[in-house]
Amino acid sequence: MLRQQDVGHRIVVRRIVGIREGRPLFSDALGELVELSETHITLATDRGRLRVPVGEVHRAKRVPPARRPTAGAVVALELAADEAWPAPVRARLGDWLLRAAEGWTGRANSALPVGDPDRPLPAALDAVERWYADHGQPALVNTPLPLAAPVGTELDARGWDARPPVLVQTAPLAALPPGRADLPPATLTGRPTEDWLAVAAGRKGDLPDAARHVLTAVDRVRFAHLYADGRLLAVGRGTVTGERRWLGLTLVEVLPEARRQGLAGRVIRSLVDWGVTEGATHAFLQVEQRNTPAVALYRGLGFTTHHTYLTRVAPA
Repeated sequence: MLRQQDVGHRIVVRRIVGIREGRPLFSDALGELVELSETHITLATDRGRLRVPVGEVHRAKRVPPARRPTAGAVVALELAADEAWPAPVRARLGDWLLRAAEGWTGRANSALPVGDPDRPLPAALDAVERWYADHGQPALVNTPLPLAAPVGTELDARGWDARPPVLVQTAPLAALPPGRADLPPATLTGRPTEDWLAVAAGRKGDLPDAARHVLTAVDRVRFAHLYADGRLLAVGRGTVTGERRWLGLTLVEVLPEARRQGLAGRVIRSLVDWGVTEGATHAFLQVEQRNTPAVALYRGLGFTTHHTYLTRVAPA
């Protein structure tokens, strides 16, 4: 049987679904274990969330993780994420993207080295350094792993530093839980309200004009507001990009005094419901690996890591 340390890992469950001619009938389910209690096993499968009573479990065990995503799948998701977080100043270096947003967030102020830069790798990184110097910003490069491992090796040789690893996590929308029924749904708007921006500013610092562009310059975007007694307690942002396949979840934030009450899950559920109406089938988010409370929250909702990336920082 399973143990608590198996939560967050891929498992297979053989359950008893009936009896025929005195013999049990079995059905197998494969997915990520999101909850293990004395009475139930809950796993996130490709067909949705499945809650199996312990009394129906014939056998359950941990299995190897699914195969790593292909290079094409990593590129497609990175481009969908870029579309969901659009820097106002952009340029191309072959297939590579160069992005600047007055220094607001690493994602909007870094090169994205996916595809062919149309020149040798050392010359491409020289061009990246010049472009950011011309814009008066430190050079940053986001390196999706393992896709951009050769870029990382060259940056190591140049003495570039690395910020903490970031997990790019995904989940099928059908597998995400419904959220607490006793909480009201979040209010969704096409533009952020001033109190929404105040919460975002508290998390990300001051919001320059470039930040407002990053937040709003997406065709399909919604800003979630969850109020209680007239006070905004939780926010979130959802975008639908990547040929309308991906619901991107960003800036999910709950005020400190209102945490651990299910508000983040309710915000996410409201954005998921909107994403489904827009035709999205999967959700993605980005979270620092060291942010253990957030990682645990998303794991409990059924998110798994698609790939990781490092933001590399040029020497001063």
